[in-house]
Amino acid sequence: MDSLRIDPALSGPAFNPRNPGEGIRDRAAAREAARDFEAMAITQMLQPMFEGLKTDGLFGGGHGEAVMRGFLLTEYGKSIASAGGIGLSDQVYAEILRMQGLEP
Repeated sequence: MDSLRIDPALSGPAFNPRNPGEGIRDRAAAREAARDFEAMAITQMLQPMFEGLKTDGLFGGGHGEAVMRGFLLTEYGKSIASAGGIGLSDQVYAEILRMQGLEP
């Protein structure tokens, strides 16, 4: 475990690899954390698709649209993940359970 470097921002109350007994205590919370991770990963994959879009015109463009596009991509990621996703959450779920000392 020493060779694995964990970003402190990712090791909050939901997951603590240094003390597996702390954090996620039930399977429902582990499933939700895995689904949230998949939604975030999907959002990151969708982001480059929208970076090159030009929105000129009477009601397009500007800082407000850039902010709202981020919100839109986040909701797309959540929607795709909740509809079955790309299979990432199943792998993350199994790994969370393994690190907690539970069987998948």
